[in-house]
Amino acid sequence: MAPADPAIRTTPFETPYPDYDVLGKWDSVSFNDATRRVVADRLQNVPERRFFDEPTFALLRAVIDVVLPQPERAERDRIPVEAWIDAMLYENRSDGTRYAGAPGKRAAWTAGLAGIEHEAHRRHEKGFRALSADERHFLLACIDAGEADPAAFDGIDAKSFFRGHLLKESVKIYYAHPFAWNEIGFGGPAAPRGYLRLGPDDRDPWEAREAKMPQKIRGLP
Repeated sequence: MAPADPAIRTTPFETPYPDYDVLGKWDSVSFNDATRRVVADRLQNVPERRFFDEPTFALLRAVIDVVLPQPERAERDRIPVEAWIDAMLYENRSDGTRYAGAPGKRAAWTAGLAGIEHEAHRRHEKGFRALSADERHFLLACIDAGEADPAAFDGIDAKSFFRGHLLKESVKIYYAHPFAWNEIGFGGPAAPRGYLRLGPDDRDPWEAREAKMPQKIRGLP
């Protein structure tokens, strides 16, 4: 089993590991068959939109592109975080817990995204996708600071949605993708390979080596 296109290489975001490619270890002991199946599925089978309608899905993508911008990637190499959020909601997957009085995950995402769009219209008299990059950043920063109109979020706490749902799920999905592993020098799951050199400043031969220090961090100006 091989990834969809083993030749795919992302142009790395400014990272200490500009030449690292975790997929280059595809046929090595770094991956077992179970890991290969999971990673290949992640690369080849991006879920189709099924939960959100098209305008809401486009809004979700626009918000994700502020939280986790990927300007260095061509569209074919972009990590489609919004697709897996949509799939999670369509399949009604949950970790089984939520705060007392909080709505279920589907209701929270529906109300949260509608609230972001409402807040854009309230502040700028246009939708979120029509805002400039600076306006988008500022609006989400205001929501994160608890400065959104509570009535717009249909009974959910805007800040809790932004941090507890949108940020949490987006980052979790993003860093489950091998393209993101390249950015941080992560070699993928440790099975069956394991780690042998555990002392300070020790590294195993298969681990990534830093070439330079980054000048910026993804998602920050």
